[in-house]
Amino acid sequence: MSSTLGSLYKVSTFGESHCKGVGAIVDGCPPGMELTEEDIQPQLSRRRPGQSNLSTPRQEADQVTIYSGTEFGRTLGTPIMLLVHNKDQRPQDYGEMSKIPRPSHADFTYQLKYGTRASSGGGRSSARETIGRVAAGAIAEKWLRESYGTEIVAWVSSVGDIEAPEIDHARISRSDVDATIIRCPHAETAAKMEQRVAEVLEAKDSTGGILTCVCRNVPIGLGEPIFDKLEARLAQAMLSLPATKGFDIGSGFAGTKMRGSQHNDPFVQKGQRLGTVTNHSGGVQGGISNGEPVLFRVAFKPVATIGMMQDTVDFEGNKVVLEAKGRHDPCVVPRAVPIVESMAALVLMDLALQQRSRGHV
Repeated sequence: MSSTLGSLYKVSTFGESHCKGVGAIVDGCPPGMELTEEDIQPQLSRRRPGQSNLSTPRQEADQVTIYSGTEFGRTLGTPIMLLVHNKDQRPQDYGEMSKIPRPSHADFTYQLKYGTRASSGGGRSSARETIGRVAAGAIAEKWLRESYGTEIVAWVSSVGDIEAPEIDHARISRSDVDATIIRCPHAETAAKMEQRVAEVLEAKDSTGGILTCVCRNVPIGLGEPIFDKLEARLAQAMLSLPATKGFDIGSGFAGTKMRGSQHNDPFVQKGQRLGTVTNHSGGVQGGISNGEPVLFRVAFKPVATIGMMQDTVDFEGNKVVLEAKGRHDPCVVPRAVPIVESMAALVLMDLALQQRSRGHV
């Protein structure tokens, strides 16, 4: 089972949904950077469960502790261990489901692949695993911000069939995003999204959505052709997240409806460098960052575990009616915002370190 991401900035996550704790080992963070738990906690707090009546009621503070890799508040260049204790785990909630593969969940494939699985909460397939990613991503984000002034902001752009109007990604901030509990910065649309999630929750059902993410002040030259192009690395990172089903960058699928004369991004002088008038490329050309904002979207499916009764079969093929227990989000996208931001930071830092190894950026 692969639990490691990156080549120079390596992150290995550990832990299951209902074990004693989850976290990450970070290898490759440069020495000398100021780093304490206070630098990491804000993103974990944005990711944690129980934030509102529209998310899972599981109560976890998700307080992170740095166990190694720093001294006197600065990184040493040695592996950084990050740990978050699980406080409100309830493996007993899943006893009934131990013999029933939940529809569209990882129970079936994990069991057949490994001959065993963590039946409580999905184990490693649970979104709880992303705590380690967010903690490691917060470190990467600080390094990118201090090194290049990079800013990464994600927001909810759709829930079900409710879509927000286009947002000015040049100015949007995390405070704008966090102004609503659904994390959509357009207040009128946010109210409709919140109502939709409340209806889904009442029906013991779930719904999906789309996140949009912008990465500003990304240095030129990030991306390793041919197989490690920037958009390829971002796609791999985003699609490794639980419940993701789609990724596009720049114009994405909509660009297929345009002609080349409409889609091309003409060059223009921008201060001391060349830039583009439009950004249909999403900040990436030939797999390499071009200095424009990197703009992409990630699609999340409806949560697989729902409380509504479903006709299915157990592992023996016997017909059963499953009414799943446990505590689950009716829509994951509000809590996925910091996770997407963190994954973007992990990719950008790893590629920036690769570019620095050549004596550039």
